[in-house]
Amino acid sequence: MTLEQIEQKVNSFLIDELEIEEEKITGGARLKEDLGVDSLEVVDVVVYIEENFGFKMKPEDFKVVKTVDELYSFIAEKIG
Repeated sequence: MTLEQIEQKVNSFLIDELEIEEEKITGGARLKEDLGVDSLEVVDVVVYIEENFGFKMKPEDFKVVKTVDELYSFIAEKIG
C-alpha cells in the first residue's frame, strides 16, 4: 500500500466517521489540538487502524503520533 493510499483511507475515516472538515486535514494538523480528536475518538482511530491496516496500535502510541503526517508515517512504517 502506498503512502497516498494510506492518506486517502485515513482522511476518509476522519471526514466520514469523526466528522472533521476536509479542509482542516493537512499534514501538519495536530490531531488533538487542531482537529479536536478527543480521547474517545482516539480509541475509534485505533480500532479503525487495526481493522483496516492489520496491526495492533495502542492509544499510548498517540504520545508519539501527534500530527496527521506522523499518523500516515506510523501506519506506513508498521505495514512495511
